[in-house]
Amino acid sequence: YISIDRLVLLITFSHQDKTTSACMVLKRGFSVRSFGTGTHVKLPGPAPDKPNVYDFKTTYDQMYNDLLRKDKELYTQNGILHMLDRNKRIKPRPERFQNCKDVFDLILTCEERVYDQVVEDLNSREQETCQPVHVINVDIQDNHEEATLGAFLICELCQCIQHTEDMENEIDELLQEFEEKSGRTFLHTVCFY
Repeated sequence: YISIDRLVLLITFSHQDKTTSACMVLKRGFSVRSFGTGTHVKLPGPAPDKPNVYDFKTTYDQMYNDLLRKDKELYTQNGILHMLDRNKRIKPRPERFQNCKDVFDLILTCEERVYDQVVEDLNSREQETCQPVHVINVDIQDNHEEATLGAFLICELCQCIQHTEDMENEIDELLQEFEEKSGRTFLHTVCFY
């Protein structure tokens, strides 16, 4: 039985629905933090080519009030106001991974390009402690239903990892079992702090 003391969940490029769904499930048994990896937070706008773009310093409450002012009906109907309301109960604002210097045991991403950004960022940092961090990706679409299903899959994966006696030697076999069971492909690498 191993302890996953510092778990980070890096779910999306702009840090939205997948992140909060997984965090809500995982917080029941793990220490979790969530991040985005993009340069800004992007939320759907009135058209696909007109997203609402916010700086990572913008609070969820500010985003909520801005969208409420812009078009309450549209953002209620598409679920964005509900998501922001849920987000602001978890933490005040989104966080960007590249600005965080904390050390984690396990990093989970749900988008391959985010996985690539995380691995690139970790590999570009100066190694200080040589402590390993496992980075795992499972692709999850960014909609409420997929985010919920993905959250439970990630939670089950974390529970299985936690119950291994030797994560370093058992994780590849565990991920292969999860791939077969879920029909999803997992990416995995180890980086060092």
